[in-house]
Amino acid sequence: MPTRRSPDFPTLSEPVAKAPPAAPPRKAPEPAAPRPKVTAEARRRLIAESAYLRAERRGFVPGGETDDWLAAEAEVDALLRATREGAAQ
Repeated sequence: MPTRRSPDFPTLSEPVAKAPPAAPPRKAPEPAAPRPKVTAEARRRLIAESAYLRAERRGFVPGGETDDWLAAEAEVDALLRATREGAAQ
């Protein structure tokens, strides 16, 4: 029966060295993909769709078409502006 322990294995009296937790590798921030410009025709389509949905919500009652269009223009332009400003950051 062997009376000696192998020095390759730590014993209870020997502290076991723990490796510090590895920090996750840092990724370089990816450059934002350039956003395509919205053409005048695409903008008009977005406004028309938004105006239609507004008219639908109010039951297509005549007389509010101009208000629907102007509100849709403001909404679409604000969204496009926010998208441009978000891409610039």
